[in-house]
Amino acid sequence: MMIKQSIIENVIEAALSTGGDFAEVFVEDKYVNSMALQDKKIERSISGRDFGIGIRIFSGLQNVYTYTTDFSEEGLVNAAKKAALAIQGGGSGIIHPLKKELITSIHPIIQMPQTVAHARKAAVMKKADDIVRQYDARIKQASIRYLDEEQHVLIANSEGKLVEDTRVHSRLAIGATASDGVEMQSGFYGPGAHAGFEFIENLDLTHYAGEAARIAVTMLEADECPSGKFPVIIDNEFGGVIFHEACGHGLEATAVAKNNSVFANRIGEKVAPDIVTYIDDGTIPNEWGSLNIDDEGEKTRKNVLIEDGILKGYLIDKFNARRMNAEATGSSRRQSYRFNPTSRMTNTYIAPGKSTPEEIIAATENGIYAKYMGGGQVNPATGDYNFAIEEAYLVKNGKIDRPVRGATLIGNGAETLKRVDMVGNNLAHGAGMCGSVSGSLPVNVGQPMIRINEITVGGTKGE
Repeated sequence: MMIKQSIIENVIEAALSTGGDFAEVFVEDKYVNSMALQDKKIERSISGRDFGIGIRIFSGLQNVYTYTTDFSEEGLVNAAKKAALAIQGGGSGIIHPLKKELITSIHPIIQMPQTVAHARKAAVMKKADDIVRQYDARIKQASIRYLDEEQHVLIANSEGKLVEDTRVHSRLAIGATASDGVEMQSGFYGPGAHAGFEFIENLDLTHYAGEAARIAVTMLEADECPSGKFPVIIDNEFGGVIFHEACGHGLEATAVAKNNSVFANRIGEKVAPDIVTYIDDGTIPNEWGSLNIDDEGEKTRKNVLIEDGILKGYLIDKFNARRMNAEATGSSRRQSYRFNPTSRMTNTYIAPGKSTPEEIIAATENGIYAKYMGGGQVNPATGDYNFAIEEAYLVKNGKIDRPVRGATLIGNGAETLKRVDMVGNNLAHGAGMCGSVSGSLPVNVGQPMIRINEITVGGTKGE
């Protein structure tokens, strides 16, 4: 065990010494490796280890959090006592005996990254770099980043929970820049998984690196995108980022419990067409956003948030469950021991429908096809968003026409959700990082191809 059980018990007792009604200890030991290849050379290779302990105390709707890197018994007990001074009594202070819970991992790890030599990791990066550069003479630069993490956690609380887990994440981020001497355009692909080095070594680099290069070259040849209101087809995989940002955050208890969401107090209401089912599932084996347990020690699960257009539930952590008089959903996450956990997404996606991609395109007379989405901004309280399209095309007479660049999607998440009128059958997931109040976390976004009957498209020339 990462720390003696007797020490944990003493820390929990100290945390409840002023009348708190719940206490939790989160122990983390994390190893991180990151490498960057630029101009055909490994220009950065950083390895590190971080160890720390977070202590959390509840008293009713009071929530106190502290953390320390002093893992001596005296240091931990003192940290707990200091945090407890912020609690204004009144709790029961009941401590249940700790009972170790055994976790069966649903994410098989074949090669722990720490056991793999840096030279093998660098070899994959150099191969990806070669594929990008050889794609087209107009490719002027390739940027390859490698990341692996091994995170060991122990979570114990005054309700008797005691559980340990190991999480392993691996990712390769591939960037390409193309230039014709006048314009420059970029492409990106960043596959990742809750898996070991076997994921990196088995990647189809011809596909991923080739796609990053193809996007850059294609956008170099693209026309300026028209602006106006259009039907928009958003392709599968990372296309799901728009609903992750514009709707997913609004379904987290972090916002819902304070009524800072357009979806608050709307369970049972029709919020989307019948063809839309929206799910957050932390149990998908080896997916980038998956976990065996969340950061409160609860088993992750498949949470159906919207079913056949009806709002069914939220993503709820233990503290906000108190605010909402609800049950936690295994959705509490934090970047590290330095962060107080709260409700966050894992693998969030629109479930597949019945239309084929060919049918969706053929049914669109005049619109925009977003093959790959880029980054964006959203106001979680209102759902208003602005997203760049990394690779876009005009759609004319039911066929994909010429590529266009400079396209952005502007709208409101709740309203856009209502305008989904076709859902494809080709569900796929894409890896990304999500930042919020409890830090930056690995999350998957996903969807099949969908069509939204009207979105405001910001372009670089008039309609």
